[in-house]
Amino acid sequence: MSEVFFSALLVFGQILSAGNSITAFSLLLYALTFNLRERVARTFALVLACLTLVYFGDVLAGLATGDAALELWLRLQWVGISFLPTTVLHLSDAILSSTGRPSRGRRQWLIRLCYLASGGVLILGGTTSLLVGSLQRTDRAGYLEPGPLFPLFLLFFAGALVITATNYYRAYRRCLTADSRRRMGYLVAGSTAPVLGGFPFLMLFGPPLASVPFLFWGGLAVVNIGVAILLVLMAYAIAYFGVSIPDRVVKARLFQWIMRGPVVASSVLAVTVVVNRTTQLFGLKGTGVASFAMVATLLLLQFVITLIRPPVERWLFYGADREDVARLHLLEERLLTTGDLRQFLESVLNAACDVTGAPGAFIAALGADGLDLEVAVGARPSLESGGDVPSMLRPEERREIPPLGAVFTWESSWLIPLHARESMEMVGLLGLQVADTAQAFPEAQAGELSLLAERASVALTDRLLQREVFSTVDRLVPQVEAIQRMRVAARYAGVEALTAPAAELPPEADLVNMVREALGHYWGGPRLTSSPLLGLRVVRDALDEHEGNPVNALRSILKRGIERTRPDGERRFTGEWMLYNILEMKFLEGRKVRDVALRLAMSEADLYRKQRLAIEAVAQAVADMEREAAAWKPGRPRKS
Repeated sequence: MSEVFFSALLVFGQILSAGNSITAFSLLLYALTFNLRERVARTFALVLACLTLVYFGDVLAGLATGDAALELWLRLQWVGISFLPTTVLHLSDAILSSTGRPSRGRRQWLIRLCYLASGGVLILGGTTSLLVGSLQRTDRAGYLEPGPLFPLFLLFFAGALVITATNYYRAYRRCLTADSRRRMGYLVAGSTAPVLGGFPFLMLFGPPLASVPFLFWGGLAVVNIGVAILLVLMAYAIAYFGVSIPDRVVKARLFQWIMRGPVVASSVLAVTVVVNRTTQLFGLKGTGVASFAMVATLLLLQFVITLIRPPVERWLFYGADREDVARLHLLEERLLTTGDLRQFLESVLNAACDVTGAPGAFIAALGADGLDLEVAVGARPSLESGGDVPSMLRPEERREIPPLGAVFTWESSWLIPLHARESMEMVGLLGLQVADTAQAFPEAQAGELSLLAERASVALTDRLLQREVFSTVDRLVPQVEAIQRMRVAARYAGVEALTAPAAELPPEADLVNMVREALGHYWGGPRLTSSPLLGLRVVRDALDEHEGNPVNALRSILKRGIERTRPDGERRFTGEWMLYNILEMKFLEGRKVRDVALRLAMSEADLYRKQRLAIEAVAQAVADMEREAAAWKPGRPRKS
């Protein structure tokens, strides 16, 4: 009985080691996916990479059948072990710097020396016996005996941990708010995970620990469970560094990543191992039960996560903001997109054609510049986008608003005005194409047609309201992002972040990249609508000129930057006009690269080189405009 229990404990320990390897690797991918630009996240990724290698080597060593393979995997672990103390120290330095205490040079040189020392440890541990000796076996466990230089490694490891602890203490003292102190406490506690999971304790206490196998394997299982919890705690604290999104989004994103990554993968692995061992015990090996159990577990867990995730997130992460978030989710689910509107209006028009026998129909929305054709079916409509409103429908030429369902004859169409239900303001027209407008309107179908017109009016009105909401959101986004950035910075930097002057321009390389992306989507696209350039002061100052639309404001600033590259005089196709011609034809006119190269008599490769210089010139012009906007005072004329 004790042998069965010991075997189960051994399998459980191997599953936990594999689970920790999966967890560390999954969190490594999380750091590289969502927060790679933040130095804290990058150094945390280095720690996770080292820990992943350590646990990966541990799992392979547990599966090794011979001494040669076992020693190979144990030495592979030293790729992670050798760099673990340095990466932990590097992470603590990054965290201290993020609180407003950057290195003055000494900490940077210390970290560089530690990386050199870790490289030396790797060479000694992987290729010689000076640091790591020969293979030793205990009861169902193997380890490498310490070499003559192992005490130096212990001294190096201990020294790195002492400096790390000092950095964390200094960073904790700089936290001013209760939330920042709490999360820094989580981070300090979680930082013990790499030490517990990566330090080769068996090399120090191998024989005494192995002499009590139940205590050894049971303690190892407890340590592995603790490491998994501490890693998640550490990842949770680091997930907030450098992000300008709300806390609830960070929590929900990390929660979903952990549930669908480490939890699902570790559970599938555990079920597969247990089912394999069980089928061997009952003589059912090779029946495919393990494969079926693995697939069934994967599908079942995904199903359960999909069901429980929304209520769990609302309960755990939203707090007093539940109602606000619920309204946002409702808007997202019920949003009437352009495709939805077109699909619905096409159904309305097809029904109108069936009711009246008309060969074609259309719906046009009434905009500031005239009529915008939304959708048409059948014969080509007599109205085009941007066309004038028929005279009988103009407010100055009619004494009262025509009722919903009223019919007007215009050219080759019957026109029915569409009105907003509350204000009775006309929002569009429903048109029916007829062969002869002199024929009588089918009064028998007037009721059905009036109902169809009413439903089209509701759809158009809702779409107009949504556009107003989107316009408001566009105006809010730059301000909200600025507040979120200050909130994140103030979490650890405190008063300095809130009292600092307006944000400076990004580094030149980043600014050039931002301008390049925005120009690439100059006439519409996510790289323009979500560009970081929307937060520039010069763009905010241009909002009034563009009815509060930040995208149009940014587009005007980019065009102004292009105009600043224009030489004086009449446009020519000479060398001095090269950059401006490229910018105008490629981005403002939207021509293809081949056409631009042909027009300017150059190869495409040469065009790309010149285009890079042209974009840099626009970025410099944008930077100059931003500095001018920052230096402008009321009463002083602005530069164009």
